[in-house]
Amino acid sequence: MTITITLPPETEERLLAQAEATGKNISTLVVEAVEARLSVSQLSLREILAPAHADFQRSGMTEAGLDTLLKKSRDEARAERRSAPGSPA
Repeated sequence: MTITITLPPETEERLLAQAEATGKNISTLVVEAVEARLSVSQLSLREILAPAHADFQRSGMTEAGLDTLLKKSRDEARAERRSAPGSPA
């Protein structure tokens, strides 16, 4: 199938850079991107998160430890956003 698409200039620049970096042609990269998107759309949330769950199990961290880590990360991100230039005081 042949498809003609119009890409925003920024996307075109990124696609050209990726093609150059990987040594692949544009058509190959676009086909790979479409195939990847179609594959992901068929996965369940459980399948998508399986690698993260496996990493968590291997880490030996408890659920309470993970909860603490996530809350700390959330609080740090919020504090960073609040202190960013132009953010409401």
